[in-house]
Amino acid sequence: MKGYDIVRDVLPNLDPALLDYQSWLNVGFALKEGGFPLEVWENWSRSDAGRYHPGECEKKWRGMNGTGIGVGTIVQLAREQGWSPEPGGDVALDWDAVIGGEDREIIVDRRWLEDKEIPLPEQDWQPVRQLIRYLEALFEASETVGYVTRAWYSEEKQKWLPQTGSFTRTAGELIEDLSRHGEIGAALGDFNPQVGAWIRFNPLDGRGVKNENVTEYRWALVESDSLPIEKQFALIHELELPARVVVHSGGKSLHAIVHIGAANYDEYRRRVDYLYKICEKNGLKIDGQNRNPSRLSRMPGVTRGGNKQYIVAENTGKPDFASWQEWIESVNDDLPEPENLAAVWDRMPPLAPPLIEGVLRQGHKMLLAGPSKAGKSFGLIELCICIAEGLPWMGFRCAQGRVLYVNLELDSASCWNRIKDVYEAMNLTPRGLENLDVWNLRGKAVPMDRLAPKLIRRAARKGYIAVIIDPIYKVITGDENSADQMARFCNQFDLICAELETAVIYCHHHSKGLQGQKRSMDRASGSGVFARDPDAMLDMIELEVPEALFKAEGDREALKVCIQFLDQRATVCKWQEYVSQDELCSLAKMQICAQRMLDPRDYQALLQAMEEARTRSGRRTAWRIEGTLREFPRFKPVNVWFDYPVHRLDQAGCLQDVDAESETPPWKRGKEARVKQGKQVRRDQAEETVRAIQACNFGNPPTLEQLMDYLSIAERTARDRLKQCKDYMIDKNSGTIVRRA
Repeated sequence: MKGYDIVRDVLPNLDPALLDYQSWLNVGFALKEGGFPLEVWENWSRSDAGRYHPGECEKKWRGMNGTGIGVGTIVQLAREQGWSPEPGGDVALDWDAVIGGEDREIIVDRRWLEDKEIPLPEQDWQPVRQLIRYLEALFEASETVGYVTRAWYSEEKQKWLPQTGSFTRTAGELIEDLSRHGEIGAALGDFNPQVGAWIRFNPLDGRGVKNENVTEYRWALVESDSLPIEKQFALIHELELPARVVVHSGGKSLHAIVHIGAANYDEYRRRVDYLYKICEKNGLKIDGQNRNPSRLSRMPGVTRGGNKQYIVAENTGKPDFASWQEWIESVNDDLPEPENLAAVWDRMPPLAPPLIEGVLRQGHKMLLAGPSKAGKSFGLIELCICIAEGLPWMGFRCAQGRVLYVNLELDSASCWNRIKDVYEAMNLTPRGLENLDVWNLRGKAVPMDRLAPKLIRRAARKGYIAVIIDPIYKVITGDENSADQMARFCNQFDLICAELETAVIYCHHHSKGLQGQKRSMDRASGSGVFARDPDAMLDMIELEVPEALFKAEGDREALKVCIQFLDQRATVCKWQEYVSQDELCSLAKMQICAQRMLDPRDYQALLQAMEEARTRSGRRTAWRIEGTLREFPRFKPVNVWFDYPVHRLDQAGCLQDVDAESETPPWKRGKEARVKQGKQVRRDQAEETVRAIQACNFGNPPTLEQLMDYLSIAERTARDRLKQCKDYMIDKNSGTIVRRA
């Protein structure tokens, strides 16, 4: 907002009568810092006829130098009084001004607030009845009440101050004495009519008048003496404060005794802080010393300097603090109004275009869930690259655009190198590097409710179509098993989606235990909110790959290496013409062909490369990706190999019939375990038999009887053992155990 707009548009909407003294001074500081003349501050201050004194502005103006308070302070004060700029208007704020949410919790538009007339004390003045009404409203008959009727004059502060007073009598005893004596002085003690009397609004334990002596944190005091008393009364009503009684102090303020209903002192402090914050934001400036639960308030039924302290109102506003807080949160919710279906039936709004074809739309949320070491972070980096380059991810086409990867786990160097490793493992020529931004936050992460606005500020106008946050456990706020706390946490993702018009993608870990027999949406750790909040949830579960399949995959990778070797180093030109189609599909046959077509040194290098390919293949893990989608029909599960550092689709379809972890029925798992154990036992027995044959006759071929004695086994068992040892047999001529030819 330009400088002249402050005077033209903002200052006329800022009422000096509603400001405290320091805020009034800050306006002067801001105007002088902004280069405005003294007359602007002077003319504006005149509108507060009750406090304006000619010459005071000029005297203060001369000492206002280098404060650093800018015109944004004026804007902020005006906002607090209910002013807001015209739609589309630009406002320049101070560095310390809050960006966004300035009007939050502002209930009262003070520009239109009318004074509320204060009821006069009843003509038939009954002081005792006033105090009894107060006691009955705030206390149980058995609760101890603290009150003060005597005061002393402080020369230092130049005013009367209350003494400690009484704190041992119950409300029931006081009401009985008041009713019997018919006057307050006789029941409670005489008071100075020029000073008045005081009473504590929370019950005490009878041993003192400090905070620790309070037994019930039931009420709090709301008092403001910076506004005209009629304006105070109007604000108390407009804010719907749950005041049990409102007492005229006999001076320039009202004392509203407001329901708090806290279970303990900590909750009392939180609730009173919230109460005072709402009052302050709506112009009811409150003395901070009133926060204490043991605070004194003005006693109704007595006089003070010729004025009466009396009850102005009872049971105003909402019935209790909880209802009032719920109302405050709902009044200024900034939610859109309901719309009628007929209005949009013939002109339905267009759906957001897909970000990941058949999985996720732009501007929506996606969760990738899986166990530890599933390569979730690598999968998200692959997704970043695919969006930046406009390539398919896990078999799904991706829109091309700019993407932000929020790295919370790796140090900066490791993150950059990992992204490059994934690029190279995907065999890509990088063409979209300018589309991929990384925000490295390891060691600097903050909870999500504080990270979201920082992210929004940095990402605004960058044109990201996706923001990927990895991992979220670093920024979780609250207990991940609490549905309401996790709902508030996930709402931060909605905020990012709405403010940046981008998709938000994040990953989360599985709960403990076997996952195969759970539904995909029930595998993520913590509250079910994690599975139900995103528009798309992709879940990764490990597959139990049989040894035979691992061996077949290893042979397939070795075969690829063999063919590549022959393409590069074969001594025969166009070697494919000398190999049949059957041989091209057989590792054993291709190995024989390679031995013919490579020189011995290259052949040895080929054998080593094939063994390395088998080893790499054996280190791979297999995964199945299932989807729970809101905007698209469920897709067929996708099977992938995690071949560090990338995931590769199972193009051959060999994982299609493989069971996921623990999906196999218990009886079948037991049978497989027994078969596996039996094979291992037979292998161990075969090895033991070979060692016995080599040792039992001092290295010479032993007879069957010698083997039986050495192993202490029966003849039938010995013959069965020999059948397991395919390399040995009984020579019919000599009767000894010899190697097979």
